[in-house]
Amino acid sequence: MTAIIVDLVLFTLLIAVAIQIVRLDHLFAVTMLSGVFSLLTAALFITMDAPDVAFTEAAVGAGISTVLMLGTLALVPGTQKAVRKAQTIPLVVVIATGLALIYSTLDMPVFGDPEAPAQQHVAPYYINETPGDIDVPNIVTAVLASYRGFDTLGEVVVVFMAGAGVLALLGHKPLGRLVGRASVRGRREEEE
Repeated sequence: MTAIIVDLVLFTLLIAVAIQIVRLDHLFAVTMLSGVFSLLTAALFITMDAPDVAFTEAAVGAGISTVLMLGTLALVPGTQKAVRKAQTIPLVVVIATGLALIYSTLDMPVFGDPEAPAQQHVAPYYINETPGDIDVPNIVTAVLASYRGFDTLGEVVVVFMAGAGVLALLGHKPLGRLVGRASVRGRREEEE
């Protein structure tokens, strides 16, 4: 019962943060709330007994992504431009996509079901064959580093390229001058 309450609290906080992100115009606050959203998601993964996924979400979602966004904010104005007309088409697309995702989850097995296909075929293979194939005592490490090694390498390359891209954008001018100029530009926009 306690786990259900914790999950409901985390989901409620996730929804509240997501709504606030959509409503805000100040990009620094949006960036910080995006980091909070990632940390809440990592906490939700912990409640699902997936600490490896939670660690990755916290490191990439809350850590690296937030740093990259803050670096990007040094190059752009601090507030979003006002939207003049109603955005009904994007709202309809988002609602339709959300309903399709919810509908697709209705056919999934119950969380933790021992009769689920993944528990019958994939998991027993890794449990039984990891000691002979790889000789790594931790099965999660064996899956991430060996069985899914190219996938993990691809994820690392994507994060590296994102960081290199932001550094390339920031590398042409000293950061101090950019931050000073952005804050002056933000003050001018507020005065207008």
